Amino acid sequence: MRLDKFLKLNRIIKRRTLAKDAIEKGFVLKNGRPAKPASEINPGDEIQIDFANRVLVIRVMENMEIEVVREEKRF
Repeated sequence: MRLDKFLKLNRIIKRRTLAKDAIEKGFVLKNGRPAKPASEINPGDEIQIDFANRVLVIRVMENMEIEVVREEKRF
């Protein structure tokens, strides 16, 4: 599954176009590296999303569900 579609389907980002923009601007990392919207997501991948007020790190599980690894608030 594509990274932008994965973020949208798991309701991490509301729209796929917003997910695509965030990925292209470097706010989303896959396994610690910048990703592309069409990057394939596999079980075990770790995705970091840098929101304005927090950083969310999730891990992709076997059935393509998510596990929140950590969430850091920014002040």
